Amino acid sequence: MNRKIFIGSRGSKLAMLYAKKAKDQIVKSSDLNDEDVVIKKITTKGDEIQDVRLSEVGGKGLFSSNIEKELQDKNIDIAVHALKDMPAFETQGLKTDVFLERNDPREILITKDKQKLNELKKNSIIGTSSFRREYQIKKIRSDLECKLIRGNVDTRIKKLKDGIYDAIILSYAGIKFLDFDSEISEIFSTEKIIPSAGQGIIALQRREGDEETISVLKKINHNETFMRAHVERNILKVLEGDCETAVGAHSVIAGDKITVEAELFSLDGSKRYYEKKTGKVEDFSQIGEEVGQILKTKSNNSYKR
Repeated sequence: MNRKIFIGSRGSKLAMLYAKKAKDQIVKSSDLNDEDVVIKKITTKGDEIQDVRLSEVGGKGLFSSNIEKELQDKNIDIAVHALKDMPAFETQGLKTDVFLERNDPREILITKDKQKLNELKKNSIIGTSSFRREYQIKKIRSDLECKLIRGNVDTRIKKLKDGIYDAIILSYAGIKFLDFDSEISEIFSTEKIIPSAGQGIIALQRREGDEETISVLKKINHNETFMRAHVERNILKVLEGDCETAVGAHSVIAGDKITVEAELFSLDGSKRYYEKKTGKVEDFSQIGEEVGQILKTKSNNSYKR
């Protein structure tokens, strides 16, 4: 390749670390030098609007639309996203089909005094911006109160230490990247709290037909993560999931088998629908669609307005 590659990323510290990881892998696997791969910081509407739920102001697209526009306008060649923050359906003319090896997908709890979830006092306030996390926590401890929290990891931890919340729930992947492991009070198994579809996965998006970029990206795609991303995201697609859809999905591959488990909550969180399915690894795409359809049927669309 005889031109520079431009990578677009959100400007948060965590997002820039994700972009740096993608850049390092591109440089390592190609004939490009460090100066040939340039990271461009892009401000998104999701970063600017911090005081309301995403579902009230445009959904997950708030984190990706500005970056995707830069990609469509050919100002960047690759967009870096946290897969869990991407809308279920692809933007026309763009393709997300390269994934770096998955980071830890589990959820973690941070409390002021290192208490675990079962040690928190009645009516303790849990900070989360996710309906899924709220309903999953209420399933375990119905006596706790969940309140909206937005902002990057540093901001959320500061709000906790300032006494606005008694505990916050975050993804383990982000905490590890930022070296905040010492703050963790409890790590939840994926069986106890099923994470968001694609949680812990860094996704790389490009323009359809951009053969030069495709040739660079295909060398760094992690195949197992690719399959796990698709089986989980296909559940979302069948459900037409958005920010209001309280759904968790997590998959594992063992030998030639792939297992995915998912749970879906009704709109008010009062009902939970669960499904688990194992099949041949080569059928990963179909398995995700089947689980999504089963959940959709079980719920009778009670998860939608």
